[in-house]
Amino acid sequence: MTLADGSGHPDATPAGATNPAETPAAPAAATPPAPAVTLVRTKAELHHALTGAPTPGRPTAPTAVVMTMGALHDGHATLVRTARAHVGPEGRVVVTVFVNPLQFGAGEDLDRYPRTLDADLATAAAAGADLVFAPAAAEVYPGGQPQVRITAGPMGERLEGASRPGHFDGMLTVVAKLLQLTRPDTAFFGEKDAQQLALIRRMVRDLDFPVEIVGVATVREDDGLALSSRNRYLSPAERRTGLALSGALFAARDRLAAQQALLARAETSTNTAARAEALSKMGEARAAADVAAVAHAGPGTAAAVRAAAHAVLDEATRAAPPLTLDYLALVDPADFTEVPDDHQGEAILAVAAKIGTTRLIDNITLRFGAAP
Repeated sequence: MTLADGSGHPDATPAGATNPAETPAAPAAATPPAPAVTLVRTKAELHHALTGAPTPGRPTAPTAVVMTMGALHDGHATLVRTARAHVGPEGRVVVTVFVNPLQFGAGEDLDRYPRTLDADLATAAAAGADLVFAPAAAEVYPGGQPQVRITAGPMGERLEGASRPGHFDGMLTVVAKLLQLTRPDTAFFGEKDAQQLALIRRMVRDLDFPVEIVGVATVREDDGLALSSRNRYLSPAERRTGLALSGALFAARDRLAAQQALLARAETSTNTAARAEALSKMGEARAAADVAAVAHAGPGTAAAVRAAAHAVLDEATRAAPPLTLDYLALVDPADFTEVPDDHQGEAILAVAAKIGTTRLIDNITLRFGAAP
């Protein structure tokens, strides 16, 4: 099944029309047909689409997969476009659309999760997908929920895993199944779900899946809010409060940059403590404070970064409507444990909060010990 091209057909010329005034005007230029994407619903159809007769001119075409739960937005489209650029015009891009029940806990939004397959097909086609696999739950889990599942381990019990027990076990189980069904060379996932991406990479490495996992940078709206299918649930007032998530991350990033600039100056400055004291005696308070900050600059900046983010989030808890913070964590990308204050290298600052009934997550990668 393919997406209709949406083009019309010009009317036929009326019979017997001989007077130029009666002759219809020439039809407008035909609208270019929309890109076509093949929709498959079953594992058998998917297998046939992937292993049938090769497309002429690309018998060994590389395959990339983008896994989604539908309700596609420009963040998903960016993943598809990145996948298309990666495999090239001769390659094949598969998009999966499946709302995985194993990822939803009691009281979560499985039933109200948006399902917009027609729009998803158009988005996938326009972004460069060749194939959309949109199975029913019974097709993915015949006989009910699976008895055997992938376990996320200790990393899956932290942050999102602590807030949503079993979520990552369900996520890894369906990702493993979809990797087996689509057999891609490369799979693309968004960095907005940083813990998910880290766990998928760990699963692929630990269980020797023959696939390359590629992370794609978070796509944001003009106001900084990370794109999410759940953003549609926010009222205008809730959206204003929700901007505190990205605001907190950006404040932390700016604080780290300032701290590292002070540290760089401290490494090239001499006798700053004495200079600060002299400036203070002269009444140059602002200059004295700046020199004193340089004198006391040190590598332990994680606490300052956390404090800068918390200041923004604390203010949002007093907004109307208020933000309810789930967690703010500065973690090691390898295992998602909190980093010490003297941490050097990459760290992920992750935040989760609820505004009204909508839960949002966001994160940013920071580098300690060098300019971010």
